[in-house]
Amino acid sequence: MCSLESLDSSFANVSRSLKRTAQLTLSEDRIRRVVEAEGKVVIRVQRSGLIAATFTAKDCTDGVMVTGTDGVFVPVVPETQKARRRQTEATRRKAENRRSTRNRGRPKKGADGEYKEAKVLTFYNQSKSKTHVAATMGDCNELGKMMRREGRKVKLGEAKFSYSVADGAKWIDRQYQLNLPMLGANILDWYHFKEHIVEASHAVYGESTPKAKDWQRKMLDATWEHGSLVMLHRLSPYVRRHTQERREALEALRGYVEPRSSKTDYPHFREQGYDCGSGPTESQCGTLTHRVKGAGMRWDSDNVESMMALAALDNSQQWKAYWNLQRAA
Repeated sequence: MCSLESLDSSFANVSRSLKRTAQLTLSEDRIRRVVEAEGKVVIRVQRSGLIAATFTAKDCTDGVMVTGTDGVFVPVVPETQKARRRQTEATRRKAENRRSTRNRGRPKKGADGEYKEAKVLTFYNQSKSKTHVAATMGDCNELGKMMRREGRKVKLGEAKFSYSVADGAKWIDRQYQLNLPMLGANILDWYHFKEHIVEASHAVYGESTPKAKDWQRKMLDATWEHGSLVMLHRLSPYVRRHTQERREALEALRGYVEPRSSKTDYPHFREQGYDCGSGPTESQCGTLTHRVKGAGMRWDSDNVESMMALAALDNSQQWKAYWNLQRAA
């Protein structure tokens, strides 16, 4: 109950709720330590493969499975802030003539900045009725390991067809190529593509002007109906027509789209019935980090990962299986 309630509420609120509904008295700090420790156990269990995914490729309609991944920044405690806290506590302790209660050994180091990127990975069927999600605070290599591990759980290799929908970042493309080479297609999320068109229109014609909106419509319609190669062909006269900053903006757009032309063949993707939007992954980025991104909140990176692991467990419908495993142990 501590873990489940803490996914949506502060530890102080959880303390009050448990006392009112279960006549269980636990301090806010005690609940925090219980929940963060349980999250670390969940991470170990997830990495060991002791809990199976609740669905696999054979459960997907027509055997088609979709995957997506994205990065989302979360606030963490930097080392400079930890150093200030330690100094303040030492001064207060000296003034009150009391001993330190800190555990032996070196204190936990803070992060090298105020934000750190969490990486979220999803697998789902095309109807989005089944979802398997995982997250890490590690680097791209950790994401790659997670791709292979979670891909085995959902038996991605047994899918009749599988594809990714992501924002086209180079680090994401590389991890998919290295770790999930069985994917039949890699699609650039339509809404990320649209953002680049809108940004270029604002640079050339001004923000929210009629000309900008008209130009956006022409470029987007060309891409959606005929593909990005046609859009690039129609873009060329505009590049030649404009100079200086406007030309630079258009050339930047062309430089973004050209190497991703195979990922932006939207007419073909739609004809095959593929999803061109990364909504499920974007949604999980928000859901998994909701608890750690509250106003004024800052967490240690390992505790962020613990909370995301608990949220991923719940969102993947593995909550009951995990607790049954813990009871058996």
